[in-house]
Amino acid sequence: MTLWKRYLQPQTLDDALRALAEAQGSAALLAGGTDLMLDLQQGRHPPVETLIDITAIPALRGIEVRAGRLFIGAAEPLSRIAASPLVQKHAQALAEATGLMAGPQVRNVATLGGNVAHALPAADGAMALLALDAQAEIASPQGLRREPVVALYRGPGQSALASGEILVGFYLPLADPGQASAFRRVMRPQGVALPVLNIAVWLARTADRVADVRIAVGPFGPVPRRARAAESALCGHPLTDETLENALEALLQEARFRTSRYRATLAYRRHLAGILLRDALSVAWQRAEPPA
Repeated sequence: MTLWKRYLQPQTLDDALRALAEAQGSAALLAGGTDLMLDLQQGRHPPVETLIDITAIPALRGIEVRAGRLFIGAAEPLSRIAASPLVQKHAQALAEATGLMAGPQVRNVATLGGNVAHALPAADGAMALLALDAQAEIASPQGLRREPVVALYRGPGQSALASGEILVGFYLPLADPGQASAFRRVMRPQGVALPVLNIAVWLARTADRVADVRIAVGPFGPVPRRARAAESALCGHPLTDETLENALEALLQEARFRTSRYRATLAYRRHLAGILLRDALSVAWQRAEPPA
């Protein structure tokens, strides 16, 4: 069975954009391909006339500090992101999320850009990026622009990226003293390779109080979004049992959890939310503690 008719491997971003614009019939971008190949083989993706392999484009690779922010190329494999000292220093939640996704062989191929572009509402990488206030850089024939990661989603499996656009990479704030993050999740031990529930947390602490916090939970609804009510319940308060309980209550009132036939019941997800929220917040709080 032929999954595509024409295969291209552009060497620059401009060449890739031109290939997209000039493609006859449907076109698809290939980076890691761990989702795309399965979707094509199993009939979940429309037939592809032109497959455009973007793995050799230098602009889509790299993990480095640029203009005071951490840049991570969209075509960087998950394993490189998880092992990067820069990511471990400035974005612990992302290092943990990418280190947990799939198995070692898949992590050596699958990319962070693909995880986001696939537009699943509980994607581990996307949850971490959301909590870390990441911005996505997008290339189009009109030039480069940046958007909040959440702006890339229209619905479950529906990316807001236009057909002629390419996800270049992500820009994350560098961590200042007193700031840290953490990622926690629960998955089924077998079968569906999607999280039952995951939580990413970023926080800043001042002495014994939460100065600022961002919490992303997946799946929280049809698209990734932050738990704003839980964040408000935490800001300005010490991280006590009472504060954690108030934050959990706020999260459960705001969340749109549902029973999934293949993953978990609504009741189980509500139960897990309390465990994962406490764990992620406690770990991030400890990591943000100023040195003695």
